[in-house]
Amino acid sequence: MNRIDFGKTANDYRQHRAGFPAEAFARLRDWGIGQAGQRLLDLGTGTGTLARGFALQGAQVSGIDPAAAMLQQARELDVAASITVDYVEGRAEVLPWPDESFDVVSAGQCWHWFDGLAAAREVFRVLKPGGQMLIAHFDWLPLPGNVVAATEALILQHNPHWRGANGCGIHPAGFAQLAQAGFTELESCSFDLAVPYTHVGWRGRIRASAGVAASLPPEQVATFDAELATLLASDFPQEPLAIPHRVFLLRARKP
Repeated sequence: MNRIDFGKTANDYRQHRAGFPAEAFARLRDWGIGQAGQRLLDLGTGTGTLARGFALQGAQVSGIDPAAAMLQQARELDVAASITVDYVEGRAEVLPWPDESFDVVSAGQCWHWFDGLAAAREVFRVLKPGGQMLIAHFDWLPLPGNVVAATEALILQHNPHWRGANGCGIHPAGFAQLAQAGFTELESCSFDLAVPYTHVGWRGRIRASAGVAASLPPEQVATFDAELATLLASDFPQEPLAIPHRVFLLRARKP
């Protein structure tokens, strides 16, 4: 099985992966997450889409990710947004901050890459009493006959080891892991929306996924991308494409 390295997709990730929508940040504000002045840590921060959203709301944000190339993209995007996030290269399971350092810890689109229980215990350690943990996802939805389902089928032709197909956008594993680490007051919500993509944008989004450029060699990525372009032109010629997505939010509190 190919090793997954999102650093190889950093440019496409920056350009084509949609960050969390404004509707998600509105729900989180209702939960008291991302408020001005909060000390907030974003795990698996990648290009900083979630971290930057919180910083724009006035939170004091740190981010951690194992991919240096992704963090460099995040820093450049932060300069363009006129905000500052303190980025550190590292892993969610071994956090380099002292006990009770943060009011909120978030993990956007990444919890499934962690050792969930180890990460939950580390988050519990660095949160202040009463602090909140957030697991957030923003996933495309494969539906019968839609462009997502067709794209996933093509990915599997090129990468049969990929495990990301046929998702429903709901991620239950975090419930047990957070509870086992000592968190209480678990609460979740989900809602759907469509994200517009041009053909070029959708191809970039797919290249930036775990099943394509993060795990396949460059020549195979190029072959896949050409086949996806042909598929879109023949079967889904309309632009923009309306790609169905589901937002899933899970929060918990440290007693």
